[in-house]
Amino acid sequence: WPSLALALPVFILGLAVYIAFALLMAFFRATYIDFWGVVLCVVMMSISSLFFIVIGQFMFSRVLQLLPVSGFTPGIDAWRFLLLPIAVGILARLGGEVRFNRTLFMEEIGKDYVRTARSKGLSEARVLLVHVLRNALIPILSASVAVIPLLFMGSLITESFFAIPGLGSYLIEAIAGQDFAIVRAMVFIGSFLYIMGLILTDISYTLADP
Repeated sequence: WPSLALALPVFILGLAVYIAFALLMAFFRATYIDFWGVVLCVVMMSISSLFFIVIGQFMFSRVLQLLPVSGFTPGIDAWRFLLLPIAVGILARLGGEVRFNRTLFMEEIGKDYVRTARSKGLSEARVLLVHVLRNALIPILSASVAVIPLLFMGSLITESFFAIPGLGSYLIEAIAGQDFAIVRAMVFIGSFLYIMGLILTDISYTLADP
């Protein structure tokens, strides 16, 4: 449950944030917003996720003292311990995901069906949200498969640094203690979840594009 409580918001909120920013850059394509957005994405892609973890803990826990540095408690107060890891998890992948989604949207914008939609008098926002987004969902869904095992197995680095007692930190402890039975079990579970993710992705293709 701690792993799921951390990974599920990162997956859902992150996907929404990445698509929203990519659509925004595609809407303002060939402008300064798009240019500096791409520059910012490249810069963020060059920064390790450990940097965001350390800076987030230092700023919000040590300096501002708004959130706890690490730890976890079940129940209603769990959000205080999960807010910073969730924000860091989304921010760490922001550059690469937004750049990837923007590239997909820019490829779709130049196709014939988009010009046809514009010629019918549809607004640019409606073209992006209804036509471009739906046709770009297939590669986005494919890229999301790799994240599915993390929803159950947890994030190794994030859980370790924030002392969240999920399956990710459990696996780290098993590796450090050379408990190979647990390591083999976790590898098997991760492989099984990845295969199930591929099957679910194929099913979701028919929903995105019948």
